[in-house]
Amino acid sequence: MFDKILVANRGEIAIRIMRACSELNVKSVAIYSDADQNSLFAKYADEAYPIGESAPTQSYLNIEKIIDVAEKSGAEAIHPGYGFLAENPNLGKTCEKHGIKLIGPKGSVIEAMGDKITARKLMRAAKVPVIPGTDKGISSIDQALKIAESIGYPVIVKASAGGGGIGMRTVYEEDELLRAIESTQSVASSAFGDSTVYIEKYLEEPRHIEFQVMADEQGNTIHLAERECSIQRRHQKLIEEAPSPIMTDELRERMGAAAIKAAAHIDYTNAGTVEFMYTKGDFYFLEMNTRIQVEHPITETITNLDLVKEQMKIAAGEELSYLQEEVKIKGHAIECRINAEDPLADFTPDPGKITGYRSPGGIGVRVDSGVYMNYIIPSFYDSMISKLISWGNNRNEAINRMRRALKEYIIVGVKTTIPFHKAIMKNPDFQQGNLNTHFVDEHQKGIYDNMQKVIAEDKEMVDRLKSTFLPNKKVAAISAAVGSYIQASQSSKKIN
Repeated sequence: MFDKILVANRGEIAIRIMRACSELNVKSVAIYSDADQNSLFAKYADEAYPIGESAPTQSYLNIEKIIDVAEKSGAEAIHPGYGFLAENPNLGKTCEKHGIKLIGPKGSVIEAMGDKITARKLMRAAKVPVIPGTDKGISSIDQALKIAESIGYPVIVKASAGGGGIGMRTVYEEDELLRAIESTQSVASSAFGDSTVYIEKYLEEPRHIEFQVMADEQGNTIHLAERECSIQRRHQKLIEEAPSPIMTDELRERMGAAAIKAAAHIDYTNAGTVEFMYTKGDFYFLEMNTRIQVEHPITETITNLDLVKEQMKIAAGEELSYLQEEVKIKGHAIECRINAEDPLADFTPDPGKITGYRSPGGIGVRVDSGVYMNYIIPSFYDSMISKLISWGNNRNEAINRMRRALKEYIIVGVKTTIPFHKAIMKNPDFQQGNLNTHFVDEHQKGIYDNMQKVIAEDKEMVDRLKSTFLPNKKVAAISAAVGSYIQASQSSKKIN
């Protein structure tokens, strides 16, 4: 095992990784931008180093600076978490040049799966079902028209180098195709530096189901069952659950086998996620995420396995800790992404100071968070505050436990997505497992009306609990005491 690992990320995922380091008796190294100098993750790490200005390009996306800190601190490995550089092949390639281990797959594998056209070709070669469409970039409108006609409208125009639905356009009729291609090319060029686009068949009422895979460097590959991620807005996941409400033993066996086949075909190592679209009994490869996922805690919850520690062990050259037949599913887990966004204003980000904070707890509740009372959420990064996870013996209990946890979760000073999640948990179709990736759009009015109701209820709860929040003077005194303690402990902890 490594002696020291640098965490090339921030917020709650940085703390999650550092906790795994602590349990493995591995020293953790944090990097932080100007905006994050008072962040919890920088204080939690064994060592912390300033990395640059607040803008991501000057800090968390600067590979040269990160490698410099790794060498300066003596870190033998880098864990990229998710986001930022997690799927940038250049980080892996640079690590290899400097003799630093990237906790993830090889840079060449990240590069291959990051290009959606290349990924489609590889999956076809592996005999994994792929959505009908092109395996080459669109070179002309005539070519696009012929392809769209052959697979049938509606179709989707996608960026080859993209992800997260950025630039994606759904086309229902022939006369919309040219505008869609031009629009996606423009967005792709700006966002990814690559204007290549391709076309896929648009699936009616699909469910987004992904399989967690783990693979060691000795050639062993397994899956840890599935997660359903159909509750989305603009192709961005909001709520995930495991297992999927529609999953059967037979379907899990087929999809799990396809996920393993996909990973093995590209010589994949470490943790990854093979994502599928499922509709009317059939499933198709969508993409592969070559990193740990935001929603990994629900897999950990139902399997009682620590994915992040397993990542570190694999990167250190160890074999997988468990066999496929040893992976058992118990109960049901749900994750809600708690973001600093206004769900009544089309999820507009709302960074700012948290002036009141009370975290939920109790049996079957997990909160992965990187914030605290009086913490100022920066405007430079993703708006995620925390991940709230509930577990139950069955799906109904997990939903009821999530409703209870959301009721307990108090965040004052910024608008959050908590009302949205409360509204979803009350929705009859959600409760019955009737999901697809258009769920939020199809239930928009009902969700909006329910959010207004729960916001009024939240205000009453905050008014009742105001007296339990620490007064500002007391917070300042505690913060000063914590600061003094940290300063006094610098002899055993290097913070530059």
